[in-house]
Amino acid sequence: QVQLVESGGGLVQAGGSLRLSCAASGRTFGVNVMGWFHQAPGKERVFVAAISTGDGTTNYADSVKGRFTISRDNAKNTVYLQMNSLKPEDTAVYYCAARRGTALFVSTQRYDYWGQGTQVTVSS
Repeated sequence: QVQLVESGGGLVQAGGSLRLSCAASGRTFGVNVMGWFHQAPGKERVFVAAISTGDGTTNYADSVKGRFTISRDNAKNTVYLQMNSLKPEDTAVYYCAARRGTALFVSTQRYDYWGQGTQVTVSS
């Protein structure tokens, strides 16, 4: 099993920045992709970004391209999501996810492990 713990959420004004962290523990050997999703109240969980833990290849949702950056520190088994130019519509619970396959899928069904989530609220 792999455990994922997110941190770094909070309240920020529109135009501000936050950095989320996701620390992985347990049987992390074989985890090849880590990603971030978000879920707003009453809506489905949707893809934000993903990164290969091997070669660092990334994939982003169109809505966050140019504003968010995903990165990883393999020595710390940690993935980060730097969020800049935040908008009220970015308000959601942000979840970290991991998968053992190598493709940077955007579907929640393709991910094997999930964190508990961290709340991000962007005020206008």
